[in-house]
Parts: sequence; structure tokens; C-alpha cells
Amino acid sequence: MVVLAASIMSKNGKVLVSRQFVDMSRIRIEGLLAAFPKLIGIGKQHTYVETENVRYVYQPIEALYLLLVTNKQSNILDDLETLRLLSKLVPEYSMSLDEEGICQTAFELIFAFDEVISLGHKENVTVAQVKQYCEMESHEEKLHKLLLQNKIDETKRRMKEEASKIDQMKIEKNRGNKGGFMSSMGSGRIESSFSDMSISSGGGGGFGSGSGFGLTTDIDSFASKPKGRQPSSATAPPKGLGMKLGKNQRANQFLESLKAEGEMIVEDAQPSKLSSHIATAHQPTDPVTLTAEEKLNVTLKRDGGLSNFDVQGQLSLQILNPEDGLIQVQIETGGNPGDAGVGLLKWRMQSADESMVPLTINCWPSVSGNETFVSIEYEASSLFDLRNVMISVPLPALREPPSVRQIDGEWRYDSRNSILEWSILLIDNSNRSGAMEFVVPPADSSSFFPISVRFSATSTYSELKVVNILPLKGGAPPKFSQRTQLITENYQVV
Repeated sequence: MVVLAASIMSKNGKVLVSRQFVDMSRIRIEGLLAAFPKLIGIGKQHTYVETENVRYVYQPIEALYLLLVTNKQSNILDDLETLRLLSKLVPEYSMSLDEEGICQTAFELIFAFDEVISLGHKENVTVAQVKQYCEMESHEEKLHKLLLQNKIDETKRRMKEEASKIDQMKIEKNRGNKGGFMSSMGSGRIESSFSDMSISSGGGGGFGSGSGFGLTTDIDSFASKPKGRQPSSATAPPKGLGMKLGKNQRANQFLESLKAEGEMIVEDAQPSKLSSHIATAHQPTDPVTLTAEEKLNVTLKRDGGLSNFDVQGQLSLQILNPEDGLIQVQIETGGNPGDAGVGLLKWRMQSADESMVPLTINCWPSVSGNETFVSIEYEASSLFDLRNVMISVPLPALREPPSVRQIDGEWRYDSRNSILEWSILLIDNSNRSGAMEFVVPPADSSSFFPISVRFSATSTYSELKVVNILPLKGGAPPKFSQRTQLITENYQVV
């Protein structure tokens, strides 16, 4: 058998898709397809028509014709078998069997035709094999891209840290040039003594209960970190000069249209009020403030199992009064943060134990007819109470928002990025598990991954706690406060 072309036409003769498998001119194939509607008899039961040179083998599909153009020496039984296979593939790729649906999936249909027919001869394939060959999904490729993206994110994070350090050094240098007690910054020194610190545990690593370390700094060279650049004094420009910034009527109409599409628009706040609010929120009130923070990097497999689990923790110290610069800090911990390295204090933990994962996500998409039913469930461990949980599920391109049938929490659809956001304000003992169900048009299951998760907690894996602060120069111990938080840096289900 030699198939010259495979085409899909409307019943009035309009060619929607046509794939040629032998070398022929455009004028000839257009002439052959244009002659086909004139050759079909009315009321006949035959599914083929012959001319002097070619044979048309066709099958009606609702308001369309699926057509094979072959030479007259071709085996008609093989042609009918090829036509039957193509008729099964067309509904698999086209959402609707009309002109609009065929035109939207034209390239997918052409790729499927190429897998069935090669150089005019039928390949020994099934519908499932054709779909598999066209998709060609690779789990290893997705995992490689995910690891590469993690490296890129880590590099960006380090770049931001280095940039903030450089800005901090410039600020301190400018302050040192202006005089004051920071004038000795150039010649001052920071001494850290960890001779009193003992890190031990029953397993031979990690923190020991009741361990302490001394931190010694010169009061002339230690000061609280500034929260931003000091505004420089300048003469106010006279009225009527300069540019006036603000929203015009066209910008307001654009914002209103975005709101109507479901986008979240954050209005500009007054600079003076916003800056004062941020300064008040981050300004410590106690003489000594210690912050223990752990960042969580987790990669879960969609079929179950743990691919990556990494916790990086850091203890930072902030002192308001220079006279409190010579202090000794005693800490204890009830957990084991793995291999601990001492800066002020840093630690890292890696594990393959799934019981350490604070939140697991399961997603089950299933296609039924012209709809895809997606069921997502979360299950939180009793290790932490999670706050501000946000589960972001990618969706295929949709004309309308998904139909959410059931949900424990709140949801929002980001139409611009095609993401369904599931938010839970607090997960504690009252709601350690929850579910969400929604419906979208037919889609492949891989289009709902990777799922990204964000949350925070007020406790950490290390359970690090500051027991006491002792002044090395004697006197009453300064008042101190401790802040503890666990946040997600990269938490995904792939």
C-alpha cells in the first residue's frame, strides 16, 4: 500500500488538515482534494471512490470527512485498517470534532499521522503507542531541570547576600567618615571566643543540652545593623518644578480591567507611612535580640517518596546598646540539627526519613469524558503548627477559572500564570489533613506538576533555645528576646 496523503475535510469541501507522505506538488494535492466532494455519491454505502489514477478511502466523523488518498495498486483492506486507526486518534487529540477543534490541534494531529504512516506505508502501532511516542516525557529530564533550577536559585540567593554585605560595608564606611563612636570602626576589631562552647550529644554530633559559648566584641566596633540608608538632607525644590508622579485615568482603567480578570492589585501606599510602618515592625525593642531561623528545602515525588530533604539553620545576634557588647550566651537544644558548623552559629540537616517532612501533598488527576477531575490532599505531621500555608498548583491554559467542587480553606485562580492557589491560614491539631477537588477540561496529568508549597512555623527542628545571657564585665544581665521561625525556601512535589 502507498498512502499519498491523509486529510480531514468538512463536508462542504474545506480542507482543515492535510499531510502528504510522498513527494508531490501543492497544485496536484489541492486538485485531488478539491475533486473529492464532487465524486461522493448520495445515499451510497461505499467508503471509497476510485478515479483513473487514485483511490479515495474515507470515513464520516460527525460533520467532517477523514480521507486517505492512495494509488490504485494499494491494498484496500490495509487502507481501511489505517483509516480505522486514524479515526481513533482524531478524538484523542481534538477536544471537539468540528472545524474550530481540528484547527486548534492541527499540529498534534499531523504528528500523530506521522507516527502511523511512514513514507506512505502503515506502521505497526497502537493508539497508546502513538500517544506515548508523541508525548515523550522523561522523568530524568524533569529531575535534571529541577536540580538545575535549584542551583540557579541558590546562586541568586548568594548573590543577594553578597550584595547586601557590600551595601552594609558602604553604609558603615560612610558612618565612620562622619565621626562619632563608630569612628574607630577602621581600627576596631571583633573578637569571638568560643572556648567555653561545648557541642556534644549521645550520638557524637549535634548540639548538647545546656551548652554555652562566649561572644566578646569591642563596644566601639559593635553596633546594631541599620535597617536602611539614612536620608540625606537636601533643600526642597520650589513648587512647580520637577515631575509629578501619579495614576492617570487610562492607568486606572487598566487596573480595573485586571481586577475584573481576577488579578490581585496592590495599591501604592504612602511612602512616609509605609517606611515608618516597616521601621516599627523590624526595629528591636530589647537590648539583645537573638533570631534562630531554619530554611527548608524539600522535593517530594508525585508517586510517593522523598527525593530531597535539607534544612539550613542560623542563629544571629543583634545588640542595641554598645555597653552590652561583652556577653556570654548559653543555649540548649532538644533536637539534633546534624553536622553543626559554628559561625555565630550555623547548622545543617539532611535526611531520607519521610517522617521528618512537615507537610505531604498527594495529587490524583483523572480524565472522564470531556472533564479532568483533580483531587489534592495534604497531610501535616504533628511536629509543627504551620501558618500561612500556600499550595500552588499549575494548570493548563484555561478560558475560564476551574470549577472548585470542595475545599478545606480558600482558593484563588491566577489567570495570567494559570495557577490555582490553595491557602490555609493555620494547620494545627484540628486540621492535620484536608482536601480540595476541582474540575478542568481534559488535560494531561503532568500539566498539574510541579506543585509548590510555602508556609512558616514558630518552632524549628533543632529546638534551639537561649537559656541565659551573662555579661562578662559583671553587673546585671541585659534583657534579651528570642525569635524562632521555620520557613520554606524551595518546597515542591515533582
